[in-house]
Amino acid sequence: MTLRNERVRKELMRDISEILRKEIRGLSGVVSIVDVEVSHDNSFAKVIYSILGSDEQIEKTKEIIEKSTPKIRYEVGRRIRLRLTPELKFVYTDSLEKGSKVNEIINKISRGEI
Repeated sequence: MTLRNERVRKELMRDISEILRKEIRGLSGVVSIVDVEVSHDNSFAKVIYSILGSDEQIEKTKEIIEKSTPKIRYEVGRRIRLRLTPELKFVYTDSLEKGSKVNEIINKISRGEI
């Protein structure tokens, strides 16, 4: 990955997080951008995200993000100065949820509950 790609990746992570927080209505649970994978020519970006919340909150938020992808891409295009605004593909991961459960188990063990 080139330095330019890395810069674009970090900027996309920051901007997409902010866009989700400020521009997209109806999201429930806590949405976190885990990573962004950018193609070598910056024309495509895979946005890996996680949601902490109930199953209903997760499903609702995933739907809203899917429907809002064109708006998010438009907002990214306004913020990032690139010749071409990357096509965005959002991919859900439950890694934060799994990490949270692992932490919970570790805490129970340390308190002697398990």
